[in-house]
Amino acid sequence: MKRIVVLISGSGSNLQAIIDACGEGRLNGQVVGVISNKADAYGLTRAATAGIATQVLSHKGFADRESYDAALVAAVNDFGADLVVLAGFMRILTPVFVGAFEGRLLNIHPSLLPKYKGLNTHQRALDAGDNEHGVSVHFVTAELDGGPVIAQAKVAVDSSDNADSLAHKVHLKEHVLYPMVCGWFVDGRLQMGEGKAWLDGQVLPPCGYATH
Repeated sequence: MKRIVVLISGSGSNLQAIIDACGEGRLNGQVVGVISNKADAYGLTRAATAGIATQVLSHKGFADRESYDAALVAAVNDFGADLVVLAGFMRILTPVFVGAFEGRLLNIHPSLLPKYKGLNTHQRALDAGDNEHGVSVHFVTAELDGGPVIAQAKVAVDSSDNADSLAHKVHLKEHVLYPMVCGWFVDGRLQMGEGKAWLDGQVLPPCGYATH
């Protein structure tokens, strides 16, 4: 059973989706630890309710990002992680952390990458007049939201949508997509190599595996 460690900063809805998938046998792994940089993150309550060990590692008090990330590496390693999952972890990670887990470090981003890296993705899609929006799961590299895309799911943008309604649509897709991709990894089907994502021995296209 592969050991999964999830990093959060907030409500942890994607964490809950992964916990549920493990509990229902849809994901052949076990969430063994949840780490947050914020003590009031509701995701910590979700983890505790599920009987999962938690740790709060505040970024405050560290001299720089690199020293914080070194402590974060140690915390993840203490859990013996096979897979590290970023689920709303609101920190820009340095090469200190990325280098320690590259190839087994996943992130979910609320846009159809390479569109709209960074924040406020739903409003940016609306402002651009896009007729579709969505979510991407990707391997993490040193480039912000720039690692190879593994899978994407799309939603239609309606004329009545605002940032909140669009976020709700995307969240529903996230909660299906992220456990699915984590499952590919723990089953040995998904790897990163040559700067690309590989599924079942085949290189995935730049937009990853497309699902609707």
